[in-house]
Amino acid sequence: MGREPVAIKTIVIGAGAAGLCCAGFLARAGMPALVLERGPRPARKVLVTGKGRCNVTNNCTPDVFLKNVRTNSRFLYSASSAFSPEDTIRLFESLGVPLKTERGNRVFPVSDRAGDIADALIRFAGKDCIRMGARVSQILAEDGAVRGVRLENGGTCMADAVVLATGGMSYPGTGSTGDGYRLAERLGHTVVSPRAALVPIEASEKWCAELMGLSLKNVTLTLKNAAGKAVFSEMGEMLFTHFGVSGPLVLSASSYIKEDPGAYRIEIDLKPALNMQQLDARLLRDFAENRNRDFINALDRLLPRKLIPVAVRLSGVAPEKKVHSITQAERRAFAALLKALPVTPKAFAPIEQAVITSGGISAREINPKSMESKLIRGLYPIGEVVDVDAFTGGFNLQIAFSTAFLAAAAIAAADNG
Repeated sequence: MGREPVAIKTIVIGAGAAGLCCAGFLARAGMPALVLERGPRPARKVLVTGKGRCNVTNNCTPDVFLKNVRTNSRFLYSASSAFSPEDTIRLFESLGVPLKTERGNRVFPVSDRAGDIADALIRFAGKDCIRMGARVSQILAEDGAVRGVRLENGGTCMADAVVLATGGMSYPGTGSTGDGYRLAERLGHTVVSPRAALVPIEASEKWCAELMGLSLKNVTLTLKNAAGKAVFSEMGEMLFTHFGVSGPLVLSASSYIKEDPGAYRIEIDLKPALNMQQLDARLLRDFAENRNRDFINALDRLLPRKLIPVAVRLSGVAPEKKVHSITQAERRAFAALLKALPVTPKAFAPIEQAVITSGGISAREINPKSMESKLIRGLYPIGEVVDVDAFTGGFNLQIAFSTAFLAAAAIAAADNG
């Protein structure tokens, strides 16, 4: 990678899920690519996805996949038809990674190790074709067509096709710092302003900090808009942080916030398996067993220990009040609190904490049947760098794989043509 121009058929910028997958498909077509990665190792973001387990896709039909793409879903029709979630499952199992399907049709490696997915992608692309520490400073173009790339160190690589797979701006520690947007803009592409997606939420309530680190499982989170209409409701897992709330349910809910987060309200049902009548009966039983104890000391079997002081404070019932003195109205109000613990969103956490980035290179400037730029021949933006994103559940990685396949197929066809 010196300063003398190096010629090669295809250059892939970015050794993430999309870039490695595209390089792998090209290798299978007999067209090994040169993969340039600015960081010290490939597939770094893959390693941190799904809490280190890597939710690699969603075991669903292409139609269901498209319904879970929240931005420019129609743009992905050809990509999802050409390479479906079923194809992704077959690919990784053919690469020696057994997979399993969990709740919500989320697909994970049987080992629960994201490293197995990352290693498979590196093998698929071909380890020898990946160059680390190679940051691209400019995509070279002439007469409306790609000619190659210039590196930050001054070196130049000539190529007939360039695949832009740099990712977005989430998890910058993995190398996603918006390089792809800048490279595309220099070529005349429009970039839709990047914003956080699938992101933790900052809350107005100070008591969230008291619960920092508390994980709640099998709770139902409901997001309501300013009109009080539920726009999202799902059972699962969430987490309290020093600034608010996070975890799978919160990340999913964040995708449904279309305006100022402060216009929304979160309600957490701590006991979704019980309706109000059943919960009241449960409280009556617990209170009967603890009738002479203080209220705050009678809830150990009902709530996580860390949550008890907060719940008692929000109930308005004095912590030291004897259980036998609690009125029917107080008991039922407490039950209502447990069925709809309120959290008021204030803002999204910074984009650096987002799972993915919404926004990116305008889909209108990319051919949806080939992923080739409509402005620059031989340029193929794929994956998160494009203005497409989906809800949580493996759908965003599927976008990376489907667009990678489409680009590789188009490049191979152009070479054979």
